[in-house]
Amino acid sequence: MKPPDTLKAIFFGLCPQCGQRPLFSRYIEVAKGCPACGLDYAMFDPGDGPAVFGILIVGAIVAGLALWVEFTWSPPTWLHMLLWIPLICLLTFVVLRLAKSALLVLQYKHKAGEGRLS
Repeated sequence: MKPPDTLKAIFFGLCPQCGQRPLFSRYIEVAKGCPACGLDYAMFDPGDGPAVFGILIVGAIVAGLALWVEFTWSPPTWLHMLLWIPLICLLTFVVLRLAKSALLVLQYKHKAGEGRLS
């Protein structure tokens, strides 16, 4: 089997070895393994990386937009809350899954593992 394109595997949650679904059993819960090729997903450990990337990316986007809106139109606080809370939730759900998928696929592609002393 030919491994899938890295970006395709990341965006569609595909097995990094064979390109079949699913990489996740729930929204961001990694499946036990690939039903098609038998790759054990237990070797993947993204840790807190997806949450850190999510916080940094979503925070930068929303903070930039909020500052731009504030300095351009100076809306009341309730309007800021009405704009940014739903955007934060939406972006967090999207970025968290993509970041976790990216870390899992890239760990496989680059054969990342625990550090070992020789």
